[in-house]
Amino acid sequence: MAHEHEHDHEHIVAVDEFGNEQVYAVLYTFDSEDFDRSYVLYYKEGAAEGEEVEIFASAVVPAEDGEGGELVPIETDEEWDMVEEVLNTLDAEFGEE
Repeated sequence: MAHEHEHDHEHIVAVDEFGNEQVYAVLYTFDSEDFDRSYVLYYKEGAAEGEEVEIFASAVVPAEDGEGGELVPIETDEEWDMVEEVLNTLDAEFGEE
């Protein structure tokens, strides 16, 4: 079952490369049958209007109790290619609003 969240801006806390916890807004979550994983696209809130927003992507490893999950880095080129395709599709959809 795919969970898709649009415009309700769930938030996640992720640790940045400096070890600081940052709160990010969830842009989109999706499942990939090819990789049998779930993924989340997210960005740091608070960018000024018109500023380029950096989109981050992580794979999600579900918690054993089914509540939430852990973000893990995407490590393979195949997964990045798939994520970029999803992003390009989203760009096309959101760009037309």
